[in-house]
Amino acid sequence: MTVRLGHRDRPGTEPRKPWWRRPWLAPLAVVVVVFLAFSLPPYLAMDPSLSRVPRPPDFTSHYWFLVGHVLFGTIAMIGALIQIWPWFRAEYPAVHRKVGRVYVFAGVLPAGLMALTIGALSPFGPATRVANVLMAVLWLGCTFAGWRAARERRFGEHRRWMIRSFALTMSIIVSRVIGPIAMIVLEPRIATTFGGSELAYQQSIAAITAWSSGTLVLLVTQWYLDRRPAKRKPAIAR
Repeated sequence: MTVRLGHRDRPGTEPRKPWWRRPWLAPLAVVVVVFLAFSLPPYLAMDPSLSRVPRPPDFTSHYWFLVGHVLFGTIAMIGALIQIWPWFRAEYPAVHRKVGRVYVFAGVLPAGLMALTIGALSPFGPATRVANVLMAVLWLGCTFAGWRAARERRFGEHRRWMIRSFALTMSIIVSRVIGPIAMIVLEPRIATTFGGSELAYQQSIAAITAWSSGTLVLLVTQWYLDRRPAKRKPAIAR
């Protein structure tokens, strides 16, 4: 008689944690859906006049690069949500690998390359340009490192790099929280700190948002990873 082993009975497999041990998954999914519902319409309409980012001088294709970045970034965000779902990874490992390839090659890679172009030509000043380019490079680099680790079957490193990639993917949501806070704090100082210059005020808001959102998610992610070091698999699993 042949006995089929369930997921919990396979040698070397850790017991699955109950769903309530990860209460942040459902709220995160709701936040992502709400964010996309708010962000996508101006770019699905294919109307440059609806863009929320002003076009830099001498960059006539800015809106279309922005549309591509938003659409590919949407694929990355949805793919990231699926990939961090532990039940899905455990029950459908083959699909997990396929979704991972979609996340890398149809999400992060094109979105990150377009972010490099958009970021380098940002209309919000040099400080924002540097932050945008740096974060795009880190996003692409962390994702590539995670993909390469998986290809070489270094799954502990793969997990850590992909957690960093996931954090950078979601940093755009953090920026939408930091931006309004910075505006509220700095608006009363337009006449003093910024000498009455609306341009200096707007560029400062953009720079604060760009630098702090990426830096904050990376610091929190590294703190999380340092608290939970990579686990070695039992010998029977290896």
